[in-house]
Amino acid sequence: MILPITQYGNPILRKKCKPVSEVTDEIRAFAQNMVETMVEAQGVGLAAPQVDRDLQLAIVDVSHDPECISYLKIDGEEAELADVMPLIFINPELEFGLNKEASTEGCLSIDGITAPVKRPTEITARLKQLDGSVITVETDGLLARAIQHEVDHLNGILFTDRLSAASKVSIRRKLKRLGS
Repeated sequence: MILPITQYGNPILRKKCKPVSEVTDEIRAFAQNMVETMVEAQGVGLAAPQVDRDLQLAIVDVSHDPECISYLKIDGEEAELADVMPLIFINPELEFGLNKEASTEGCLSIDGITAPVKRPTEITARLKQLDGSVITVETDGLLARAIQHEVDHLNGILFTDRLSAASKVSIRRKLKRLGS
């Protein structure tokens, strides 16, 4: 089922979401609906607050571009993107590499606005899966960026919060129109 995507200005997008304490059939169905919603919207990720739910649950799927990363390890073993996409996770924990890089980001909840965001180029993410297992993902590129972007949503942070002062000024009017 396609869910309505919450738009900029809705207070849930600024809320630190509650951890998922138990994975129920309702949570699994909700996650599947999120996947369908993300695909329909042509996004690479979606977090629960973006569909008006206060839960630490997110999905990422960058399988459309297998060249978007230079490496992927799951629990220390080399892995293929196609084997883990879509990546559905709850209650994530991230560690960041030292190098940062700016790249253009957008957001399904902030229609029509893109801007360069500086983020760590590599991450190690401990991601709880819907089956209760926890995987450790080590990666870079678009997958690392997308995971960081979605985890920010779970903490009430929008990509616009991470912009340089000059970029914030350049989109201020557009954001004001979206928020009114």
